[in-house]
Amino acid sequence: MKTKIAGILLAVTGLAAAATASGAGAAAGRTITVQGTGIATSVPNEAQFSFGVSVTTPSAKGALSESSRRMNALIAAMKGQGVPAADIQTSQISLTPNTNQTGTKIVSFSASETLTVTTKAIAKAGSIVDAAVTAGANTVDGPNLGPSSQQALRGRALAAAVADARTRALAIAKASHVRLGAVVTVTENSSSPIPFQESAKAAAAPAATPVEPGTVQTEEDVTVTFAIG
Repeated sequence: MKTKIAGILLAVTGLAAAATASGAGAAAGRTITVQGTGIATSVPNEAQFSFGVSVTTPSAKGALSESSRRMNALIAAMKGQGVPAADIQTSQISLTPNTNQTGTKIVSFSASETLTVTTKAIAKAGSIVDAAVTAGANTVDGPNLGPSSQQALRGRALAAAVADARTRALAIAKASHVRLGAVVTVTENSSSPIPFQESAKAAAAPAATPVEPGTVQTEEDVTVTFAIG
């Protein structure tokens, strides 16, 4: 009888010890998970444009030849504005037939070419647009304005996002009467495109085309898990 009672006591003691260890493990593994948002603002110092030439002639060879002539003039005009050759890139060349209304006969050919131009001289962006149109560009797309050091801007936004997450976690820990511990995990959620705080303007006019840089923002979001005690 004593042996049976002793066995029961040992079993109960073992269960109590296991429960205590489990509770300690749960306490050691307690965490708070929060999201943080960081925004970095800068003034754009780079503008990108797409300039295109498009012509239609009776023959395919004539269309492509005239398109190339205009594109060569456009490239020369960009270099004349001080744009380095490394910032001038042919981005598209096309040649397509045009048919009659019934689609049974080719009546002409249309050729087009597109040039992507990047300038780090925002003040000269309007003059670059004007020079492109004067040289023969009949399509203009842009400007795409942004900082040349986008990676550095993202780094600033990420640092601000982590700081924001810590502020949120501290508020939660204080309200919950727990102590905020070390970071357990950090996950980068997304990187937003650059929205414009001020609309940039580029419109043809008798005077120089105005291009205003305004400001741009980069937003980063993170999820951070903190240990708590």
